Amino acid sequence: MPRFPVVVIGAGPAGLALGNVLRAASIDCLVLETESRAFIEGRPRAGVIEEWAVRGLEERGLAESLLARAERHTACEFRLGGRRHRLPYQELTGRHHYVYPQPLLVTDLVREYADVRGGAIRFEVRDVRLHGLDTAGPAVSYTVEDGERHLVRADFVAGCDGARGVTRTVLPDWARISRHDYGVGWLALLAEAPPSADCVLFGVHPRGFAGHMPRSPDVTRYYLQCPPGDDPENWPQDRVWAELQERLAVDDRPPLTEGRLIEKRVLDLHNHVVEPMSFGRLFLAGDAAHLTAPIAAKGMNLALHDAFLLADALIAYLADGDTAGLDGYSDACLRRVWDYQEFSQWLSDVYHGASSGDPYRAGTTRARLRRLFDSPRAAGAFAEQYLGESSPV
Repeated sequence: MPRFPVVVIGAGPAGLALGNVLRAASIDCLVLETESRAFIEGRPRAGVIEEWAVRGLEERGLAESLLARAERHTACEFRLGGRRHRLPYQELTGRHHYVYPQPLLVTDLVREYADVRGGAIRFEVRDVRLHGLDTAGPAVSYTVEDGERHLVRADFVAGCDGARGVTRTVLPDWARISRHDYGVGWLALLAEAPPSADCVLFGVHPRGFAGHMPRSPDVTRYYLQCPPGDDPENWPQDRVWAELQERLAVDDRPPLTEGRLIEKRVLDLHNHVVEPMSFGRLFLAGDAAHLTAPIAAKGMNLALHDAFLLADALIAYLADGDTAGLDGYSDACLRRVWDYQEFSQWLSDVYHGASSGDPYRAGTTRARLRRLFDSPRAAGAFAEQYLGESSPV
């Protein structure tokens, strides 16, 4: 029966980063993914990466393409009441964001893992099952495309398969899952249109939030607040652009540049956190452990943080028998997870207060924004949280 020190379930940013770091340390692992390679390399996802995460990728030999192609963002802009308020966060903190869509990062990581470092990976597997996670010899079984059933032994299993993956179905009854539902939907859009500004725009409007995120010279991501569970077909192109123009309008800038919509889906905004993030020989990472709504663009960054910590901990144990990293993995991850969850909740109140229909919430939103615009200290504190923790991993 085949045996791998680590079996990784899921080939997203967390699973692929983990696999690459393990392979660089000459530790064999097997990555299992239910989708095809073409699918995961093209799956539309946002791509804001914090500077510390890029440094972590670079230190592990995983950032060459990113550094050559990613755009650097140094400011963001709030728009409300026909006025714009720019926050130059690089001037305030000395740090910046990188914009590199997740499909590009996943493509880079798959190529490095499978084609360069020779890592084992199986795409389009079905009926993945986990066995013996509370023993010293767990196993994973799965079915391949031709219907053949496989069973592999492992020392550890890494659950990197998202909030709906198999690893979430095997958690013990005593696992704690904290949930928060924002009661808000976002219509996520990709437009074949050049960005209408050189930075991210946040429109705080009585009709609802709107966001503008440059993706490339020819493509822009937009978000529009909508009712949770709304049907994207309720949003024809003319209605989308009318709402975006209204919610992001300012007196001293031209209208948005419009273009064909190439993606349109509704996201119901909610968060959850699993505690702890380890159960016997199973270690969770990324969305399998914690889901963060795209309000503050934290999800991929947390996935990479988990992957770096887990890879280092597994290497220390498998190479030297050092258990400290594995013992402390959950606590080390959850500190940043809860910091990012809290900031996302705060930012949601800012984004959605004006459209809540509650005069009190609208009033506190205006007060928060005035403080943000008028106080350099408040702006600096916001920038620190928006850019994420600067400590290396």
